[in-house]
Amino acid sequence: MLKIGDEFRHKFSYTQEDVNTFARVSGDVNPLHIDEQAGKASPFGRNIIHGFLGAAVFTKIFGALWYADGHVYMSQNVKWIRPMFVDTEYEAVVAVKEIFADKHRILYDCTVYEVATGEKTIVGEAKLENKKQYVWDLASETTLSTNI
Repeated sequence: MLKIGDEFRHKFSYTQEDVNTFARVSGDVNPLHIDEQAGKASPFGRNIIHGFLGAAVFTKIFGALWYADGHVYMSQNVKWIRPMFVDTEYEAVVAVKEIFADKHRILYDCTVYEVATGEKTIVGEAKLENKKQYVWDLASETTLSTNI
């Protein structure tokens, strides 16, 4: 049974091919993401990955890795703290922030860190519903929220 503070960690990285595919699929072909010369001329000195590609790790976690069977995304907010780059190792951390047992929902803190520096690149929250996995005995739980 999940409780407040439980967390899941997932290390990942993206290749330039991943970025190019995301550019093609999303339609965001900003040269800052896909043109090496534009990346070198940018304030970052190289190409950056799309912010939404970086944040897509959360849908991978909730859709395939962490209590995935039955998840329905209710909301996700994201704040980009610093750019992310290809061929760089990152770690996504999702942590149970609040539980809404009567609605089978959890509010998660969602953070991405660059592994080498420990710096945050993305922060946010996600609310998910899961009637298969998020099941608690309401009679015995006194610390769960029930207002959302």
